[in-house]
Amino acid sequence: MSQQKSFNLKDKLANLSRRAFGKFGSLSNFFSSDIGIDLGTANTLVYVRGKGIVLAEPSVVSVDANTNEVLAVGHKAKAMLGKTPRNIIAVRPMKDGVIADFEIAEGMLKALIKRVTPSSVLFRPKIIIAVPSGITDVEKRAVEDSALRAGAQEVMLIEEPMAAAIGVDLPVHEPAANMIVDIGGGTTEIAIISLGGIVESRSLRIAGDEFDECIVNYMRRTYNLLIGPRTAEEIKITIGSAYPLGDHELEMEVRGRDQVAGLPVTKRINSVEIRQCLFEPLQQIIESIKLILEKSPPELASDLVERGMVLAGGGALIKGLDKALIKETGLPVTIAPYPLLAVCLGTGKALEYPDKARKKKSM
Repeated sequence: MSQQKSFNLKDKLANLSRRAFGKFGSLSNFFSSDIGIDLGTANTLVYVRGKGIVLAEPSVVSVDANTNEVLAVGHKAKAMLGKTPRNIIAVRPMKDGVIADFEIAEGMLKALIKRVTPSSVLFRPKIIIAVPSGITDVEKRAVEDSALRAGAQEVMLIEEPMAAAIGVDLPVHEPAANMIVDIGGGTTEIAIISLGGIVESRSLRIAGDEFDECIVNYMRRTYNLLIGPRTAEEIKITIGSAYPLGDHELEMEVRGRDQVAGLPVTKRINSVEIRQCLFEPLQQIIESIKLILEKSPPELASDLVERGMVLAGGGALIKGLDKALIKETGLPVTIAPYPLLAVCLGTGKALEYPDKARKKKSM
């Protein structure tokens, strides 16, 4: 999905959110501006209570190497990746769904919170942050401390699979199985939810970043071509696939540096070879899905024969992934209408309607 298209979708969802939650007037927003955050490895999305999704930025920060001062956040910082002078460092403070650099993550959160919080607000915002279901207590505290130091009054955590399920309107409080597979940038979250709680779950640190790394390694091994993560991501989005495309296999030109001659070169690649390249990490995700299905209680497993699973996250947009999962599991597979926004929408709905998340499995 192109960047422009994803932001058009964001705008549409924000408008829908404003109409759906119009009962929250400007008076409540004057006192506080509560926020839901999908703090992702690749992108950070922010939901403001009563307004919807108002911000979607890459999780990238550029800092002054000498003073550690934050110079840019989001799109401006991402444009600097691999292109900065020695005194500027462009980094991603999140890795595998958790904070890898505490100070830089705090600076990013502070900048984003300031951007969405009006100066007229009297109190600091309460914040709900979605986190991977498999993170440790230390990693949870790092997220909480970063948000509190960035300006939050109170921080609550919600597990990403629960947030994604709420975000795509699965009936999570019914006594029936709801299966969500959220493939993000740093982690893949797989969960079966029933009666407002997570029955079985698995957090796999194989996702979009791993796909990009596989493509970088493949280009180096096969073509002696050195490419960066931004180029690898473009390849994944443009011609990446998990299932044969038949008569519609794709091609594209890739520019990089020849690691033997050291000169810029262009190579032409196709979707067949990239599909083979992505086979191993995708297969690990598929095997984890099968493992969760094997561990689910028989009564819930029977529900899934009819209900199937819902795919969310950027990884859900890989061409043919739904077909690959149908072939491997035999279950119906649905791609969420706005997979990139599912988790953030879930944090927002937990803000607007606390009962949606109140019965979730405690962190």
